[in-house]
Amino acid sequence: MKFMIRTLAAMSVLGLLLTGCATDHSMDMGDSGDTPNSSMADQSSSEMADIAFAQMMIPHHEQAVVMSGFALTNTDNPEVLALAQEIMDAQGPEIEQMNAILERFGANMGGHGGHTMAGMLTDEELEALQAAQGPEFDQLFLTGMIAHHEGAIDMANDALASGSDPEVRALAEAIIAGQQNEIELMQKILAG
Repeated sequence: MKFMIRTLAAMSVLGLLLTGCATDHSMDMGDSGDTPNSSMADQSSSEMADIAFAQMMIPHHEQAVVMSGFALTNTDNPEVLALAQEIMDAQGPEIEQMNAILERFGANMGGHGGHTMAGMLTDEELEALQAAQGPEFDQLFLTGMIAHHEGAIDMANDALASGSDPEVRALAEAIIAGQQNEIELMQKILAG
């Protein structure tokens, strides 16, 4: 049952990501369309950087969760399965935390679909990953997830350089540490 719920959740997120690609990628901070509301317009550049980090990292994490969900049906490699579960367990709560950060700032997701960010897989790459099985899946998953994690680390470093919110900074540091460790693990699995 748990397996089916995760698979359905991954498919739902994939659908949202695929439909989100056709939307405007501008940052939406208000409740009235594409124009920031007056309280958001008064925020500092560091606060805007904190908001942008959450707005961009949420779809980035969502795609990693979708990719990891594919592993549950497409491979029986225990190392890949354990890694995929670790990614879902870490990034699911981080998505919830970033949504709460946006709520605290009075911002929303706007039109971010995600495919303009570093490391994001294209629709075609996601479809190829979903269709792959066994060792072919493992290769595509690991190489795709390494690039995905590298993009997330770049985004987190940008947040540390430009943002000021203590919670955002702590989250960015945790993402850098956790995903760097996972990159090293994935490189070992690929080399093995």
